[in-house]
Amino acid sequence: MNRIDHDGPLVVGGGLAGLSAALEAAPRKVLVVTPAPLLQACSSAWAQGGVAAALSETDAPALHAADTEAAGAGLVDAGATRLLTADGRATVEWLASLGAPFDRDAAGGFAVSLEAAHSRARVARVGGDGAGRAILSALVAAARAAPHIEVWEDGRLRGLIQDGTGRVRGALIERDGRLVEVLAPAVVLATGGAGGLYARTTTPASLLGEGMALAYRAGAEILDPEFVQFHPTAMDVGLDPMPLATEALRGEGARLIDGEGRFLLGEAADADLQPRDVVARAVHAARADGRGACLDARTAIGAAFPHEFPGVFAACMRAGLDPRETPIPVAAAAHYHMGGIVAGPDGRTTLPGLFAVGECAATGVHGANRLASNSLLEAAAFGRRTGRAAARAGPVSGPTVALAAPPDLAPEALAVLRRTMSDEAGVVRDAAGLTRALAVLDDLEARTPGALPLVAARLIVEAALARRESRGGHWRSDFPTAAVEARHTRLRARALAMAE
Repeated sequence: MNRIDHDGPLVVGGGLAGLSAALEAAPRKVLVVTPAPLLQACSSAWAQGGVAAALSETDAPALHAADTEAAGAGLVDAGATRLLTADGRATVEWLASLGAPFDRDAAGGFAVSLEAAHSRARVARVGGDGAGRAILSALVAAARAAPHIEVWEDGRLRGLIQDGTGRVRGALIERDGRLVEVLAPAVVLATGGAGGLYARTTTPASLLGEGMALAYRAGAEILDPEFVQFHPTAMDVGLDPMPLATEALRGEGARLIDGEGRFLLGEAADADLQPRDVVARAVHAARADGRGACLDARTAIGAAFPHEFPGVFAACMRAGLDPRETPIPVAAAAHYHMGGIVAGPDGRTTLPGLFAVGECAATGVHGANRLASNSLLEAAAFGRRTGRAAARAGPVSGPTVALAAPPDLAPEALAVLRRTMSDEAGVVRDAAGLTRALAVLDDLEARTPGALPLVAARLIVEAALARRESRGGHWRSDFPTAAVEARHTRLRARALAMAE
């Protein structure tokens, strides 16, 4: 097996979080490893809404923080959230300085839009609904031009390398079917979320929580894995993944209706701008009882669709549906993982040498329910902090041990897993369904022990079964109320505990 000694951070993942970290680690040499060419197979490029930040004269970081805490249903870390929202304007300006073409108002400032559960219009967008790809394209160009960054666009993370104390010393990377040990003073996991574990998802299907699973196997602490956010307006047009109809459509007045044209959440003008978990359950219930669910943008957007929301319009037209004339059929689909690897704002995990940032990390800023468009802000703001911290890691010597590369799930087994997760650990959960999911996981693990998607799925399911309440994105029909005290789930070495 080949071994490479890299004197600088090793960043696994080429989305917004990973590239922000890589750029800010200068002048240290950075190796970025991603399993697909940059701009492909990462959620950052698919984000439609934009970057949430206090950018207007009527807004302030404290107001943004208060909205974030309210959405998070008692489990938001106030300190991390204050840091995040205070970084808002500087982060947007940094992205703009790299070439991100944010929409501007008549005075040249950042144009901002209103999204659900925000008390102010504060979402900076690009081209209506193209923020993710436009922002990430700017970072990709900057990374390719940066002399301190080397990119492997054909490398898959297969394991973590540790020493006898548990310190992470590098990673096992697969390239062209061959394994390479890459030793580095700091490993930054920016591996994305776990939406691909679900049959109904808006994220790249390749995102299977494998970074979280490897960190867990290595002994890192995992926080609140049961909290999966389901987006209420995934377009139900027979595609996998499901195209997303951005929340900004509802911010502009589009309404959720059933098959007979009745409002799903009531007639009030802001009824559809409630937190995502509330809206997702309403869409799920309407579909479950046969009424169907559609997003009606004919009046609110109408003829402006092609230039106001070109991404959504193009997806509709590819599916043979003209949203100017026909309501868009929608379903609730896995969209974002609030839980993940415990990490601070600078990416430090509970394992020395290991950093985590972006969706695979749990920094405490999303709590039980992520506030719309906070994810791109977190990826860039905390990505920059993580890059600077990882760059300060000094050399380490001594013997190392690499975890063996785990087996891959067969396609048919992965299909079974994805259906099970959507059906039994989806928008609405109960003990019976979660127990059925565990039985399926037991069967799949007996055939493919150690497969990382199964490790990640079990973290979600076991934590969901242990959380006997409903809070944020986690809804138990058999425990429909929230506990008096909000507590985190903390997992390490297969020991499940509810802690303060």
